[in-house]
Amino acid sequence: MVPAEVILDTAVEKGADVIGLSGLITPSLDEMIAVAQEMKRRGMTIPLLIGGATTSAKHTAVKVAPEYDHIVAHCGDASQAVPVVEALIDPEKREEFDKKNRAEQQRDRDMFGKRQQRKLASYEEAFKRRFATDWETVDIPTPAFTGLKVLDDFPLEKIREYIDWSPFFLTWSLQGKYPKIFNDATVGEEARKLYDDANAMLDRIIAENWLTAKGVYGFWPANSERDDIIVYDPKQADKELMRFPMLRQQWERKGQKEFRSLADYIAPLDSGRKDYLGAFAVTTGLNIEKQLDRFEKEHDDYQSIMLKSVADRLAEAFAECLHAQARIDWGFGQDEKLSNDELIAEKYRGIRPAFGYPACPDHTPKWKLFELLQAEKNAHITLTDSLAMWPASSVSGLYFAHPESRYFSVTQITEEQLEDYAKRSGMEIEEAQKWLAPILD
Repeated sequence: MVPAEVILDTAVEKGADVIGLSGLITPSLDEMIAVAQEMKRRGMTIPLLIGGATTSAKHTAVKVAPEYDHIVAHCGDASQAVPVVEALIDPEKREEFDKKNRAEQQRDRDMFGKRQQRKLASYEEAFKRRFATDWETVDIPTPAFTGLKVLDDFPLEKIREYIDWSPFFLTWSLQGKYPKIFNDATVGEEARKLYDDANAMLDRIIAENWLTAKGVYGFWPANSERDDIIVYDPKQADKELMRFPMLRQQWERKGQKEFRSLADYIAPLDSGRKDYLGAFAVTTGLNIEKQLDRFEKEHDDYQSIMLKSVADRLAEAFAECLHAQARIDWGFGQDEKLSNDELIAEKYRGIRPAFGYPACPDHTPKWKLFELLQAEKNAHITLTDSLAMWPASSVSGLYFAHPESRYFSVTQITEEQLEDYAKRSGMEIEEAQKWLAPILD
């Protein structure tokens, strides 16, 4: 969220040995390319490190490294950056690191070139071979209410019950599933210590009201029209409120019989049946800055990182907790008796995809989602210019109730789908290319 010129001017002013860029969401990927291009234009020579949730070694090799003549290295997280920086500031190790890094990046580029040879169905062919439903007989449940419900100051102790701890350990670069990780000969002892510290902090978070949880969710009458999901006014069923444009799979894998779009899970307009779409936004990050400022003043990085990672786990748990309530409200989740492990394994009916994730990789529909939910007013969540959510410990998305709905990935699309999607989204082609760059053929 910092302009390239500010980063580079500051690096020059401070005499930085290395520049590190961290990206949280996919729009960051193009900005990293722009920084690399600007470094080359300025004639800079210092190494550039790439990391963050949306980045990968392959993306760095294919998209970023070719834009800068000097060292560009990918680091999965901050802990991996330490040995890399140690190598880069040691003249003897730097040359060896550079040689090995360039060879690995060339290998990734070669592999990417082969990937580009994948067979993609035409957009029209993909639509003809869409996921099919017998809309005359399929069960379409009616929710107990339509419109919005606001959850103000939701109990953290209830959210705590839904925490999935496995991703928590990945935050600390410890590999393993909870609770089996505690028995790991290498990381088990450290994992147990982190777990105990996290739960001790959770006790204080709840007892001393460190964090506030807010949420909003609801249901709307809906239909689909090709790859658009039409959302209607709950009070006036024939009044269209907005449309969510969806993307469709085109990569024809071996044995693939169908190409899915999220629009396939909503009854088509010409089916004569009214369906429903759910939506939600939750946060557990409100008021976190007060505690983070305290830890910063105390120079306690460990507690600061711990608080952020616990807040993130609570946000995901809140999303799981609310989805369970939404299924009850929708009528088909009332008899669920699922354990937390079964919830984590998604043994329930329906899905809750989020914009920016594989089934709907474009972030821009978040603007419409936040408008539909009035998320800023109801949950105190805002969107940055790059469409990250603030507070960072927030989750938003859609609810689908189709009995055969499942997650899938839209990994590559052709120019014809790009043009169709841009038109349906009201975007210029250039803008759509920017947001969808990672999946363009």
